Amino acid sequence: MWHVIGGVMEDELEKLKPTANPADMQSWNIEDLESYIIAMQAEISRVELMITAKKQVQSAAAALFGGNS
Repeated sequence: MWHVIGGVMEDELEKLKPTANPADMQSWNIEDLESYIIAMQAEISRVELMITAKKQVQSAAAALFGGNS
């Protein structure tokens, strides 16, 4: 069954989700864990910037078209 969520079909959202399983970090040493944290923090920052940019576009579109997005 198809469900539409925010104009996107639910099946399309499933395709966008990461498919990789989380790493088994139990056997990692401290340095590897710290490096992983740094990499994840960088990824979070990158995604936050993308969200900010998308919100700016959304606000500009709402202002242009009079929407309340």
